[in-house]
Amino acid sequence: MIERIKKLAREHAQEFIDARRHLHAYPELSYQEFKTSQFIRQKLKGWNIPFEIKAETGVVGLVKGKNPESRIIALRADIDALPIREENDVPYKSQNPGVMHACGHDVHTSCLLGAAKILNELKEEWEGTVKLIFQPGEERNPGGASLLIKEGVLENPAPQAIFGLHVHPTLECGKLGFNEGKVMASADELYFTIKGKGGHAASPQLGIDPIVIASHLVIALQQVISRRKDPQSPSVLSITAINGGSTTNVIPNEVKLMGTFRAMDEKWRREAHQIITQVSENLVKSMGGELDLHIDIGYPSVINNKQLVQTARTKAIEFLQPENITETEIRMGAEDFGYYTQLIPGCFYRLGVMNKEKGITSGVHTPTFNVDENAIEIGMGMMAWLGASVDLDVRY
Repeated sequence: MIERIKKLAREHAQEFIDARRHLHAYPELSYQEFKTSQFIRQKLKGWNIPFEIKAETGVVGLVKGKNPESRIIALRADIDALPIREENDVPYKSQNPGVMHACGHDVHTSCLLGAAKILNELKEEWEGTVKLIFQPGEERNPGGASLLIKEGVLENPAPQAIFGLHVHPTLECGKLGFNEGKVMASADELYFTIKGKGGHAASPQLGIDPIVIASHLVIALQQVISRRKDPQSPSVLSITAINGGSTTNVIPNEVKLMGTFRAMDEKWRREAHQIITQVSENLVKSMGGELDLHIDIGYPSVINNKQLVQTARTKAIEFLQPENITETEIRMGAEDFGYYTQLIPGCFYRLGVMNKEKGITSGVHTPTFNVDENAIEIGMGMMAWLGASVDLDVRY
């Protein structure tokens, strides 16, 4: 069957390169993926694959092989784009100003569509059911995964395992990357409003300067990581925006800070929220100010099931040969795939898309991000192979 899947992936590759180019040209922001959703539904309908709509723009399809209740695997792709103005000069450049598929979700969607077509054409040759999850809103809280889960995406039928892929711009096209355990961080957004008493900049003694307080707070918060965290547990706290004041001779009444907190360990994550709150409130109060702090709880960490990753890696070696399979690094970026891995065994792996000879080297979330489209044949073929072949008799 593996040779049949490879053959079909090769034969259908151009169709899904074209699909990727269409999606890339017409990107849509999180929870606004209406035309993207319609495109996906049209494809599935054309292949007679049943589907339902969840969370307004999510699409969940089912491909049933022989003995459909014997094993149930979910394959997931995210479908939303980012608020970035594209700078690539390509025929399929974004036609929606200020919106771009700069994280490869157009590739993910095309790969899952390709896998769906292959699995559907070979449904008499494999056993079980594959649930196709085209998920909205990965780039924005609360995360489309959480919404789909609330609407029952992991039920009726309930997948025994879930796989997802992500483009990897530092991994050469033709390769796949895997890792076990904690592979991506949780992500929480931090919003501070420091209130002081404004006045003339020449008379600071008459007011309470929120800019000075904010400056102390930015430095103090770094000690949450450097002195309160276990150094063996990766974690990051970054203040990314300071907004306050409008001219040279006026001390403002308030300053706003924004930032992000990342962690790999959920226990430390909860403790850190308390420490951040205590440090911030105590420091601001001690300097005469008032504080409004909001911690917007984001995605949990992505935890890859060890046994499932080992199985997927073995399948990848069968599909691409050992020299094309690598171990990818732990990343402090976040992914709402973590919601799935909190509930069922999951494997989130990497698809190489870099090609230095073609000048395709830009990172995700940049205006020049692009991919070697030859990766789509590999991505769709590997997804189909996992969906058709992973043995779930093993306890994961």
